Amino acid sequence: MSITEELAEKLLEELNCETVFTIPIFGGIPVAESVVVTWIIMVALVLLSIILVRNLKVENPGRKQQVLEMAIGGLYNFFEGLIGEEGRRYIPYLISVAIYIGVANLIGLIGFKPPTKDLNATAALAIMSIVLIEYSGVHKKGGKEFLKSLAEPMPMLLPMNILELFIRPLSLCMRLFGNVLGAFVVMELIKLVVAPIIPIPFSMYFDIFDGLIQAYVFVFLTSLFMREALE
Repeated sequence: MSITEELAEKLLEELNCETVFTIPIFGGIPVAESVVVTWIIMVALVLLSIILVRNLKVENPGRKQQVLEMAIGGLYNFFEGLIGEEGRRYIPYLISVAIYIGVANLIGLIGFKPPTKDLNATAALAIMSIVLIEYSGVHKKGGKEFLKSLAEPMPMLLPMNILELFIRPLSLCMRLFGNVLGAFVVMELIKLVVAPIIPIPFSMYFDIFDGLIQAYVFVFLTSLFMREALE
């Protein structure tokens, strides 16, 4: 088997989202592997959250609480700097999405297939973000002013502004999916053409650093779109 054929086979295997089981209602609802892995991530994060917030104190907090408060405070300050004080109410969502995408991209290191390799998962994340972005604009301006803003700066741009509402989720979805898939292709090529020990430093970049960078880019763009909607 040639290198090209082997790479194509592995790529098809990664893109194939298997059905783990079927829920026997409404004629059978298939549950994909990416959904099951997402449930695992959710359970792990919920349990970790419960452990981290146990025994919190108002006075004389322990070192664990201090580190936790510093981390959450840093994230709040970072996102508030991006979307402004008016968007502070949306920061918990942005933090949650950033943590989820970061963990989802890294979970492949322990043998699970990252949910972000499933186009349906990245599309769902993008649609949720865009819905929240547009909601923030409607909540801030009101329905009438929001509709009027679609015709700014001139009425002839109305079709382009409406089209942009659909382009944004597509760009968020394909950027995340494409970068995660691209990192996989590069790593497989490296593994196929060089000695087994050489890919280790590349794996540190593509599997860890790049996975975290994609989480950052996703929430960074979401924050910028939200700030634009609020303004």
